[in-house]
Amino acid sequence: MSDATISSILSQIRSLQGQSSALRPTTSESAAVAPESSFGATFNKALKQVNAQQQESAGLARAFEMGDPNVDLVRVMLAQQEAAVSFRATVEVRNRLVQAYQDVMNMPL
Repeated sequence: MSDATISSILSQIRSLQGQSSALRPTTSESAAVAPESSFGATFNKALKQVNAQQQESAGLARAFEMGDPNVDLVRVMLAQQEAAVSFRATVEVRNRLVQAYQDVMNMPL
């Protein structure tokens, strides 16, 4: 993928994240999170968020399939799309990290 495509995907993710955060109630926990300084900690946090989104999506889909009247199809589809976009973005970041590592390892001494 080109840099322009990845930038476009990241901007779409940010806009979807803004839209989804407007739909979800915020907790005092998320407001009190201190900024993390290392890349590893930030990446680990992002992976946990992607996992949480995927778990939530699976739970909503399961509840909808079981006939839960509190879960509608729109909510299920939105959660699945958010999880898919987050996962794709995470895979792209991983691919970039692997490529950067390979580039560094292939540099002549």
